[in-house]
Amino acid sequence: MKAVIQRVTSASVSIHNKEIARIGKGALVLLGVAAGDNEEDARMIAEKISKLRIFADEKGKMNRSLVEINGAALVVSQFTLLADTKKGNRPSFAGAASPEKAKSLYELFIEELKRCGVGDIQRGEFGAYMQVSLVNDGPVTIVM
Repeated sequence: MKAVIQRVTSASVSIHNKEIARIGKGALVLLGVAAGDNEEDARMIAEKISKLRIFADEKGKMNRSLVEINGAALVVSQFTLLADTKKGNRPSFAGAASPEKAKSLYELFIEELKRCGVGDIQRGEFGAYMQVSLVNDGPVTIVM
């Protein structure tokens, strides 16, 4: 699994110019599922993201987690994170999981975020062509 976590003051997802999800302060998580990923991978990365200390404490240090600040998460599936660009100029997505497997692990990832204490979880639409808007706070972007 590959995830790009962006600390945001706001983020939203639209499909055909219709907003389907929006969050305020929290994290935008772009999630790519690889062919070899399994349920344990989804659990591990959800736990790590929920505890990742990327939010400022009272002294301005990145010392608080998404759960500690009661922040929201916007989770968007993104198979293009698995792009292989080593050969030629056209990315290969052969390393991405099948849509069925990816959707199952995407849903499990969201359930695991809930289990880890993230209260407000919004989502994109799996497999849809989406427009993602965000205000990156910092900017802070973490690749896992």
